[in-house]
Amino acid sequence: MDELPLDQVRTLLAVVDEGTFDAAAAALHVTPSAVSQRVKALEQRTGRVLLMRTKPVRATESGEVVVRFARQLARLERDARAELGMADGMGPVRLPIAVNADSLATWFLPALARVPQDPPVCIELHREDESHTTALLREGQVMAAVTSSPDPVAGCSVRLLGLVRYLPTASPEFAARYLTGAPERDLREAPTIVFDRKDDLQDAFVRALTGDPAAGAGPVRHYIPTSEGFRDAVVAGLGWGLVPEQQSRPLVRTGQLVLLEPLRPMDVPLYWQQWRLDSPALSSVAEVIAAAARESLRHLRPDRQDTP
Repeated sequence: MDELPLDQVRTLLAVVDEGTFDAAAAALHVTPSAVSQRVKALEQRTGRVLLMRTKPVRATESGEVVVRFARQLARLERDARAELGMADGMGPVRLPIAVNADSLATWFLPALARVPQDPPVCIELHREDESHTTALLREGQVMAAVTSSPDPVAGCSVRLLGLVRYLPTASPEFAARYLTGAPERDLREAPTIVFDRKDDLQDAFVRALTGDPAAGAGPVRHYIPTSEGFRDAVVAGLGWGLVPEQQSRPLVRTGQLVLLEPLRPMDVPLYWQQWRLDSPALSSVAEVIAAAARESLRHLRPDRQDTP
C-alpha cells in the first residue's frame, strides 16, 4: 500500500473525534469541503471505506486501523516535541482511558489524583463494562483500559492489576420476603438488580451456585446503570445483587445489607491494557494505576503468576 499522507490521516482522526465533517473543519481551520476531499482521497488510497457517514460519524473496521495509527502518531509527535523543548503552546497531554463503573466508584478516581501534572495531563474517561472495554482499545477510541480480559488487543500490553471481590447481598427485609429457602432456588426467582444488559455477573453467580450452565437470575430485573445507584437499589430492597466488597462491607456491618452466601464471593480479575507506545505520560499514568491497584484490590496467591 502507498504511504498514508499525514494530513489525510490527521483529518480522518479529527472527523472521528469531532463527530461531523463541519466540526472537524472548524477544529482544523479548513473548509468542510477540504475535509471531505481529504477523507475521500484517503479512502481511494487505501481502497477501503473508512467512515460510516452517520451522526456522529463512526469509523469502519478499516477506519479503526487508521484511527489507531493516527492516535499513536500524534502521541509520538507530542512526546518528541516535548523532549526537544518544543511543547510550548501544545496544550495538555490528552489520554483517553476506558474504565468500568465499579472501579470509578471505588479506587480509580483517587488514583488519578496522583498522576504528575508536569507537563499537564488531561484524562478523558470512557465508562464501559469491564468485559467490553477492550472494544474501545480495538477501535482506537482509547489508549488504555481497565478490563477483565487477559487477552491482549493487537498492539497492546497487559498487566494484572488485581481482583475485585463482589458479595451477593440484599436488604434484610428483601431477604426475609424472598430468600427463605435454598439460595440456589430462590435466587433464580427473586427480583434482581442488574447494571445494564451487558452485565452478566448475577447470572454467572447463579450458574456457579447451582452448577447449571443454563441457569440465571430471576425474570424480574431492575436495570440500574450506575455503581452507586446499583448499591442503593439493593439497600432499598428492589432486588438482590453482587456489590463490590468496598461498598458492601460497611453496609453489612451496619445491618443495611445481609450476605446471602458468605462463603461464595465472586472474584473478578482486572487487567490494565495499553498501547505498546513509548509515551512518558502514558507510562506515568500506568504506574500510578498499578500502585493504586496494589493498595486497593485483592491479589492472587504467591503461587499464581502475573500476566506478562
